[in-house]
Formats: sequence, C-alpha cells, structure tokens
Amino acid sequence: MAELDKALKVAAGAKASDVHISPGEPYIVRQFGRLRKLKSDALSPERCRQLIFEILDTEQKERLSEDFQLDFVYEIQGVGRFRGSAMMHRSGLSASFRIIAPKILTFQELGLPEVVTRVLDNHQGLILVTGATGHGKSTTLAAMVDYINTNRAHHILTAEDPIEFIHPLKRGVVNQRQLGRDTLSYANALRAALREDPDVIMIGELRDLETISLAISAAETGHLVLGTLATSSAPKTVDRIIDSFPAGEQSQIRAMLSESLKAVITQRLMPGVDLKRMVLAVEILIGTLPMANLIRDGKVFQIPSMMQMGKSVGMQIMDNSILALLKEEKISAQEAYLNANNKTPFLSFLEKEKSNP
Repeated sequence: MAELDKALKVAAGAKASDVHISPGEPYIVRQFGRLRKLKSDALSPERCRQLIFEILDTEQKERLSEDFQLDFVYEIQGVGRFRGSAMMHRSGLSASFRIIAPKILTFQELGLPEVVTRVLDNHQGLILVTGATGHGKSTTLAAMVDYINTNRAHHILTAEDPIEFIHPLKRGVVNQRQLGRDTLSYANALRAALREDPDVIMIGELRDLETISLAISAAETGHLVLGTLATSSAPKTVDRIIDSFPAGEQSQIRAMLSESLKAVITQRLMPGVDLKRMVLAVEILIGTLPMANLIRDGKVFQIPSMMQMGKSVGMQIMDNSILALLKEEKISAQEAYLNANNKTPFLSFLEKEKSNP
C-alpha cells in the first residue's frame, strides 16, 4: 500500500472534496468548501516528491518530468477513485486530488430540478454544464450519461481528461476514451466520433475553438452532445462560445448555436447551513424558440430577462435558486449574500441573521 493511501482514505471518510500535498505544509483537505490543515508534520520537498512518485507508473513519471505537470487518476480498492493533478513550482513538487464519489448520483441526490430529465429527452443538440472549477460539473455530466444509459439503448461515446466515473453496462453502450491514453485531444476524439455511430457524445471540456466548433457541428448533424465550460452564468456561456470565433464567423456561429443549443445548466456549490454538506444552486437556460431568436440576433444582454419569464418551461436565474435555498433554510444568509450576483435582495436576510446569531 502506498503511504499516500492513508491520507486519501482519511479524507474520503471525512467527506472532503480535495486533498492537497505541498512542500512546507501538512496534509490539507477541502471539507465542505473550506480548506483545513490536518494534524500532521509539515512535508518536505523530498517527502512530497516521494509520496507523489510512489503512486505513478513509469510513463506518468516521465511525462511529469518532461511537462512539469500531470493529470491522472489514482484508484484505491475499496475506497474509491481520485483525480490527481501534480505540478512543479518554486518550492518543489505539489499535487491535489479530487475525491470522486464512489457511485454515480442521481439528479435527485444532486439537487438538480426535474427539467434536466426533460432536457435529456432531446435526441440531438448541445447541452452544456457550466460553472467554476470544483462546483460539480463532472458529477452532473456523469449523472446525465448514467440517466441515458439507464433509460435508452444508445451508443454513448465519451472523451475525458482523465476518466473519472466508470459507467457500467446497462441499456446502452458506453465507450469511454481518455486523453493521452486513448485519444490525442478532444478535437481528435470528436472528429473520430462522427464515424463511430454514436447517439450521444460527451466531451469533458470544450476548451478550445476547434473542440467548440466540432461539438456544435456534431449537435447539428443529429447527435446529442454533452459538455462542460468554465463559465459563471448562462449568458456568459453564450458569449464565450461566440467570442471564441473570429469576428467574420460569429454571425454564422450565432445561427448554428441558436439552432443546436438545448440547455445551459450553470452550477454553484455552497456550504450547507449545518456546515456538514454542500448545497447546489442552479441556473438553467432552455433553448426555446424565443431564446434561439435572441442568440441569433446577438441580443445576449436580453437573455436574463427571457430566463426570468421562462419559469413555466423550467428556466431560472442563479439568484432565484439561491433565494429558494435560503428560504428553505438550506444555506445561511451569509452564504447567499456572498454568492448572489445582485446582493440587494439578500441584505435584509443578512441583517436579520446578524441580529439573531
């Protein structure tokens, strides 16, 4: 057993989301959104290097030495899988480990609204899960793939960096490809996917122009494409996609995106009021005909108003989701205020909370 296994086991048992190893510091875990140093000795640069290299294979060690950084997955039998990211820096070698849930959670367990299942009834188009790093995008994407795999006999093809959740055989067929091992890049995997008879294509991250372009094309040609973007709201997601293209192509991309975009689900995780769990707030854009017209006409600034008026089809803005969680007493007024985009409606709740500690 690798020595690092002990710290990872402790962190998983404490329901932490991440573990950090850094020279000059003890083990550090992120628990319910907050970093906490464990009661252990500070790790020397040599010790950090030993702990990290002990769990890597020969090829991974070579890649880390050549590229000065490495993304990988590490598995401990009976405990779970961990997404690792190692990097060289001024003080030596550090690594962070994201703890991957031992089972794929359902939409209900994640706190996602019913409209998500309706969105997945589309047999073609583009569905994006967005949000900052560490706010559960990969977990939601895994739940989406599992829902389709459970309910429809589809061929689902994924490209991931690295593979986090392993999808078992159910009604469908899930072929999972890992960057660097099974395919060279997301764009490379997407180009090949169009010749591999997929019904659903899942892309871990739309991280460059070529990948975004191929994803939109695949959605237009009869495939259901699922992917993630690191954007903080639905309107910013639309802007980010369009602005990725040269100015001369943006009009055509707006037209293509307006036709293919079925939903944008933006996530924000916040510590629960009991500080023993994380609670999910969700912003949802649905690709209705009026929404498509706004995107096509370049009126992205009107999208929030359209989302406010689209509650009947399941749309909601982030602040409304946060307010609902606050009224249900799932989060504190302090957390609601800190995470809200428009903080004014939350001031009265914050003042009341401060006056009644």
